[in-house]
Amino acid sequence: MSIKRIGIIGGGQLAWMMVHASKKLGIELIVQTPSKNDPAVSIAQAIVLAAVDDAAATEFLSKKCDVITFENEFVNLDALSLLETQGVCFRPRLAALSPLLDKYHQRCYLRDLGLRVPQFFALGKSADIQSKIEYLGFPIVLKARRHGYDGQGTFIIHDLATLSTVVNKSNTQLLVEEFVPFTRELAIIAARSVNGEIVTYPVVETQQEQQVCRRVIAPADITPEQAAEINVIAHIILNSLQAVGIFGIELFITADGKILINEIAPRTHNSGHFSLDACETSQFEQHLRAVTGLPLTNTSLNCPSAVMVNLLGYENSHSDYSKQRQKLIDIPQAYLHWYGKTESRPRRKLGHITVLLERQSRDMIESIIQTIESIWYPG
Repeated sequence: MSIKRIGIIGGGQLAWMMVHASKKLGIELIVQTPSKNDPAVSIAQAIVLAAVDDAAATEFLSKKCDVITFENEFVNLDALSLLETQGVCFRPRLAALSPLLDKYHQRCYLRDLGLRVPQFFALGKSADIQSKIEYLGFPIVLKARRHGYDGQGTFIIHDLATLSTVVNKSNTQLLVEEFVPFTRELAIIAARSVNGEIVTYPVVETQQEQQVCRRVIAPADITPEQAAEINVIAHIILNSLQAVGIFGIELFITADGKILINEIAPRTHNSGHFSLDACETSQFEQHLRAVTGLPLTNTSLNCPSAVMVNLLGYENSHSDYSKQRQKLIDIPQAYLHWYGKTESRPRRKLGHITVLLERQSRDMIESIIQTIESIWYPG
């Protein structure tokens, strides 16, 4: 079957970048999203204005398209399962999302595959907190099991009193993890086709501040053996899930060279934005290729190195930051992507900039990061 119309659940910047990619492939995208101000709304071929977990709206969406994919994972799987049994085609299929949406279930799934993850346990309000964390020791990481993103719902806890306060204030299920003293955070973007073909992008280094990604450096400065191990991890996960589409896999590397999986996102991912300008095929085009049954294509870098910097909100404002953006565009080999959001607030992703480099030089990368951030952030 030739797929020409795709429904996307979610209308943020990931959907916005997917719409741009769809034009190259001659595919129409219809977006289900709750706000007229969401980035993808102004450029998608059609819109279903509804919450992303509104299954009745998704049923309406399904009548307008050939297949439905996801921009985020805030969906109601139980409600969507009924649609799937009625013949609605989701890619990735719901069974591939099911073990991943709850972070505790995701941890269990990865552990049961024999993959290395941080030590963890589920935490209920009635649990004896003190006895359960004795073997981990502080600091620990506390995460909301559902609906956390960009650092929201993630806390680094340094003592029992703070832990008790956060747990008592929380109205959601929580996951406790050991704090991994990593030397570097890494990520890999991997795509799997309908036929089971898998392609991976170069492993990248991600730099986080307050649990929000600030920068991505491609490729990561790791050994070929470490890159090969991460590629094997990606293949194991995508084949086990029988997934179709792009998945983002975040990892830690420890001082002794061990690689642990941090989280999996069953969608296009911030750590793959560099691919828009630094690769022949972006992660967004690759995702559309996978879900429409087209062949997967080249993922290699078209330059020796690239650095992507997120442009994060640092104030509550309705500014379009045109002066800063003009200065950023003037940086040689820079590509600015501005998401067109109408409101800025601290830590909100408003856009990103990727700079292509003529050689892989840490000094050059750090200089470019400093230049970008001194233009973007006041003071």
